[in-house]
Amino acid sequence: MRKHKFTMADLAVKPGRRVGDAELPKVCVVILNLNGRHHLERCFESLAAMDYPKDKLDVLLIDNGSDDGSVEECRKRWPWVRLEVNPRNVGFAPGCNQGARLRGDASVLAFLNNDIRVDRGWLRELVQPIARGEAAATGSKMLSWDGKTIDSAGGGVNFHGIGLAYGYKDVPSAEHDVPRKTLFACGGAMAMDARTFDEVGGFDNEFFAYYEDVDLGWRTWVLGHEVHYVPSSVCWHHHHGTSKRLPLETVRLIQVRNPLYACFKNYDDEHLRKILPVALALFLRRMLIVSGIPSDQPFRIEKARTADTPARPSKISKAIGKLTRRPAPGAAGYSPVTSVCAADLIAANDLLANWEHWMQRRAEVQSRRKRADQEIFRLFLRPMWCIEDDPQFKGLLEGSAEFFGVTKLFEGLTLMTKDPAK
Repeated sequence: MRKHKFTMADLAVKPGRRVGDAELPKVCVVILNLNGRHHLERCFESLAAMDYPKDKLDVLLIDNGSDDGSVEECRKRWPWVRLEVNPRNVGFAPGCNQGARLRGDASVLAFLNNDIRVDRGWLRELVQPIARGEAAATGSKMLSWDGKTIDSAGGGVNFHGIGLAYGYKDVPSAEHDVPRKTLFACGGAMAMDARTFDEVGGFDNEFFAYYEDVDLGWRTWVLGHEVHYVPSSVCWHHHHGTSKRLPLETVRLIQVRNPLYACFKNYDDEHLRKILPVALALFLRRMLIVSGIPSDQPFRIEKARTADTPARPSKISKAIGKLTRRPAPGAAGYSPVTSVCAADLIAANDLLANWEHWMQRRAEVQSRRKRADQEIFRLFLRPMWCIEDDPQFKGLLEGSAEFFGVTKLFEGLTLMTKDPAK
C-alpha cells in the first residue's frame, strides 16, 4: 500500500455555518503604538468603517511612551478609542497582555498593528471560527500596503525556530484563499478566545517583541487547542513600520534570541535534546559570520611567530586563567567585534546564563502538554529551511541535523518550497 504523501491540502479546514450578528462575540481590539502617529488615521478610519456590530466592539490603544503627539491626536480625533498610556516602551508582548487585562467583558481579543488598515469584513470573518468553536485563535490574510503581494497567509518555522510567512511576496492567488490550520497567527492581525488566551498564558512578556506570536501559537497547539488561517479576513500592512526606526542591534538581539526561547519551551524532552545542540551550533556559526573577526591571523598558531607561541605545558593553567579576564580596549589580547555579533552573543547568553529560570519556564508548558510534537511538526511548513547564504552554514546545518537525528524527524513534511525571505 502506497504511503500517503503529506500536502498543504491536509491542513485545510472546512468552515461550519455562518455566525449571525446575534451570536457574534464582543471583541476588544488591542492596538500597540510607539510613535506611530502617521499610521493612526488609516488604521482607525478602517476600523470605524467595519460592518461589525458597534455594541460588540471595543477598540483599545496601548501607547508605549510615544513622544510624537500620538496620544494627543488620538484623544482629539478618535474619542471612541479607549486609551491607555504607558510612560515608557514596555514592549509588544507586555503591552498586548496589558490590553488583554483591560478587555472588560469582551470574550474575544483581537490584536492589530497600528500600521495596518482593515477590510470592512475583517473582524466579522476573523472571529467566525472562534465563535463556532473550531479554533482558539485565528489569523488574517495580510497583504502589502498596495495589495499587490502577500505579506502573510499563515505562518510556520524551521526546526530551530526561525519564523516564516506562507506566501510572502507572492502575487495573491487561489492558494492563499484556502482556510487551514496554521502553527501561529501573526500578532499583527489575529484574534483569540479570551479565556483560552488566559489559560495558555498569553504572550510571553520575556520576549518583549518579535516571535511572541510564534511562541503563543506553538504553545496553543502544545496545550491542545488549534489556530486557523482565515483568508476571508483581509488587511493591508506596512511591513515593519515601527521596528525599522530602531537600532539594528537591538532588533537583532530579540530576533535571534526569541526563536531559541520558543524552541526551548515548546519541544518535548526527546526532541529538544536532538535540536538544541544543532541550534546552538548554528548560533555560533552565525555569530562568527557577522563578527568581523579574521579567520587566520592573529589566532592561528600555525602562522604565529616564535615569540607569539603560547605558554609551555607547565604554564597552561595560568594561561587559561588569563583568558577569563577581559582585556581593556587597545590592550594586547583585545579583539573587538561588530555590534550585531555582540547582540547575538548576548542573545544566546540570555538563555544559557539563566538556565534554571528557563528550565522552570519550560516545565510550565511541558507539564500541561496535551498534543504530541509529531502532530505539530506538519505545521512547520519548511522545517529544514536555511535563511543564511553562507555555504559553511548550510553545510553545518545539513551535517549536524543528520548527525543528531533532526533530519529524520521532518522527513516528508516540507510543504513550502519557496524561500519566504527571497
